[in-house]
Amino acid sequence: MPISERLNPTFAPARSPLADKIPLTDRIQAARKRLIVALDVPSAAEAAELVKKVEGTCQWFKVGLELFTAAGPAVIEPIVQRGHSVFLDLKFHDIPNTVAGAVRSAAALGVQMVNVHAAGGPATLAAAKAALNGVANPPELLAVTVLTSMDAAQLEFTGIARSPAQHVELLANMCLQAGIRGFVCSPQEVAALRALTGPDGVLVIPGIRPAGSDANDQKRLATPAQALRDGASYLVIGRPITQAANPAEAAQAVLEEMAEAL
Repeated sequence: MPISERLNPTFAPARSPLADKIPLTDRIQAARKRLIVALDVPSAAEAAELVKKVEGTCQWFKVGLELFTAAGPAVIEPIVQRGHSVFLDLKFHDIPNTVAGAVRSAAALGVQMVNVHAAGGPATLAAAKAALNGVANPPELLAVTVLTSMDAAQLEFTGIARSPAQHVELLANMCLQAGIRGFVCSPQEVAALRALTGPDGVLVIPGIRPAGSDANDQKRLATPAQALRDGASYLVIGRPITQAANPAEAAQAVLEEMAEAL
């Protein structure tokens, strides 16, 4: 079963000619369903504080390696209990049996998205997909293609001579053969992946920076509006919101920028 209808936005590949007739408030509400705030902080207390600051604006939150390692699975329950949706971003990458077990455990936590590394190979991808068979209200299973911190030079150091775009396409086709139609990719590969997956694919895009933001350690970036126009389903944004002087105002500004593309 896919993400519930309330949280699964209909994909629109480009701004509709009728968009200007849709009230801004409605477009911002649509944007709220697509914005995921990254809780990349070192403690449960800091995560809870961030959630309180932006929950009037945002409904999705990402729990990644830093927070999960510091606070454990217990950090997820209070976020879910407050009515929010959680993307568990742990990028499982191990042998098939281990990844399958991790995916099942993640599903039991009540998260709405979970991911694995596509580089784990066909057997691991198939095991991750099969692990959700029979699970009631399973999370959306996403495959990570190439990290947004990786460019062609970084890939070459790992022994991969293909460009990031070529490698993303190779991994995505492998995932599709395993029945996985959800991906995490950089903004630069959104359009190509949308063409591969069609309208039913779920594309979750990190490496998003509002105009004027610091790139930090990201290599392959785009603005929120551009990523949505290219076909993104969800945008993951961390530091431009969480490290702002007023996170709620920063999140609202992002939503307004997103609304321009919806």
